[in-house]
Amino acid sequence: MVNKISFFSALLVTGIISNGLAQQPAIFLADPTIFADKGKFYLYGTGSNKGFPVYTSDNLATWAPVKGTTDTLALRRGEAFGAGGFWAPQVIARNGRYYMAYTADEHIAIARATSPAGPFKQDSLFALSGTGKQIDPFLFFDDDGKVYLYHVRLQNGNRIFVVEMKPDLSDIIPGTEKECISGTAGWENTAGSDWPVTEGPTVLKYENNYYLIYSANDFRNKDYAVGYATAPSPAGPWTKYEGNPIISRHTIGYNGSGHGDVFTDRKQQMYYVLHTHHDQEKVSPRVTGMLKLAFKRSKSGPSLLVADKTSFRWLKVK
Repeated sequence: MVNKISFFSALLVTGIISNGLAQQPAIFLADPTIFADKGKFYLYGTGSNKGFPVYTSDNLATWAPVKGTTDTLALRRGEAFGAGGFWAPQVIARNGRYYMAYTADEHIAIARATSPAGPFKQDSLFALSGTGKQIDPFLFFDDDGKVYLYHVRLQNGNRIFVVEMKPDLSDIIPGTEKECISGTAGWENTAGSDWPVTEGPTVLKYENNYYLIYSANDFRNKDYAVGYATAPSPAGPWTKYEGNPIISRHTIGYNGSGHGDVFTDRKQQMYYVLHTHHDQEKVSPRVTGMLKLAFKRSKSGPSLLVADKTSFRWLKVK
């Protein structure tokens, strides 16, 4: 099983990428997500064993740590579930509050805040129900009002599951768990590992089809990459796109490209924020970048999800 904690002992790391891949001040957050709120963008990710760093931007071009947050963390150890292993956050707004779903100690928890900058807290420190180790949460709100939690179970590999949530997000609804996908395609396990990995789910709905975006291979593998599957319902059945992966070292030119999230800018342009390896030789600290996504009509079947490799750029620090 992969131990990610050792890669993120620092609180926040900024610097210059050593091999010239991006000669500019860079942001080193893995498993990133961007949340838009009231004209500002907020960036979170895996980057500290004390909680979750947060940056903000007005223009998506330059970023700065959020002013006024203690240790520049949106969620701090001790104020919500988890002693370490703070990975893969997602932030959403609901009923006048902000919620962060996240991984800690290889379990999933949800904390609340009154601002997207945090502090995200729990009144009592607890993880969601469920058996075994679970990571990489993603909350999806369907048009019928149902809420789904997509997540990864460490169960004979990293396998993506879905379960219904209670409307108040207090916990899952037992008995609704269902497996979505696992690492069965060749591109998903280039090392031939006996622990295949599919992780980092993001789910979209477009033209009555559901799109599950995910990453495959061990994150330390240079072939870590992004693909997607489609389904007629939130629970599946899921059909993997034959053209996967849509983002990889072969398309954008950087090793270990994956595990991100989808967001839109003010003009409703869709983007995928992700991480790559530090450089061609080193995995950590992983670098944060983004590129454009778009739907393209298909002659048969669901519209295709297309990544614009020419639009890839690193996120810069002011």
